[in-house]
Amino acid sequence: MDTNWLEDFVCLARTLSFTRAAQERNVTQSAFSRRIQSLELWAGMALIDRKSYPARLSQAGEEFLPIAKSVLLQLLRTRDDLRARDQGGLDFFSFAAPHALSIHHLMPLLHRLEGALPAIRTRVMSDNLHTCCQYLTEGLCEFLMCYRHGHVPLTLDEQRFLRLDIGHEDLVPVCVPDKAGAGPRWPLPGSRKRSIPYLAYAPGSFLGAVVEHERKSKPAWLDLRHIDAFAEALKSLTLQGAGLAWLPKASVRHELESGQLVPAAGSDWTATLTLSLFAEPGNLSDPGRKIWRFFEERQGLPD
Repeated sequence: MDTNWLEDFVCLARTLSFTRAAQERNVTQSAFSRRIQSLELWAGMALIDRKSYPARLSQAGEEFLPIAKSVLLQLLRTRDDLRARDQGGLDFFSFAAPHALSIHHLMPLLHRLEGALPAIRTRVMSDNLHTCCQYLTEGLCEFLMCYRHGHVPLTLDEQRFLRLDIGHEDLVPVCVPDKAGAGPRWPLPGSRKRSIPYLAYAPGSFLGAVVEHERKSKPAWLDLRHIDAFAEALKSLTLQGAGLAWLPKASVRHELESGQLVPAAGSDWTATLTLSLFAEPGNLSDPGRKIWRFFEERQGLPD
């Protein structure tokens, strides 16, 4: 048994799409299908009804799903308990955050937190947004840091949690400059004769939904060339000149300053995100409340 198989199965049960689930798990669709088949061989029965479209769980799959979730949850809790013991019983406060946000926002904020509260120890659980929301909902972390957008709901019961809006982030369309270095190689909106190679987020992803909402009322000639679940992967391809992508401004600040990347359009093509911190009130100890107050008193993103 490979725990990746269980995570794949839970992801497929949520998306009901082999394509979307493979993109979220960052593997090829053929590799993802083989892993699901390996799980079914281990279980000794079909967990997916492949006769239906879109895909759906078989009766056995429906019965197996809560068990798979429970096993994964127990493994995560046990891992955290073992790590805590190995660290001498010290209390660590866990922050869940999507990958790019963790790198460019959470880590600088935790550095500030360490300076203000040196006795506090932290751990970062970085994953896709849906999984990060699940970590908070299931009590596997004390804090969730994520983006919010008024037209794209989170997979989170926001009424259940405390929320603190820390700052704002622009999601900007960028590409490499033209040969003269005077402007974007692929300025939006493009044209019928010269479509723009487009690097997109995985369908069903939060940032992908934000981009699609912003594009809805703006006709553009985009030629989809690549799909990825992670902003950092799209950034890498964008720097190689593979096309245009909407990226969080913090993740490309240095590249924009150096001229390696340039905005592909004006501000009317930019989406504004809110950076928010969530916590469950009943899950915060006294030190946890000190962390919350730290963010309350020092709202705003580091320079």
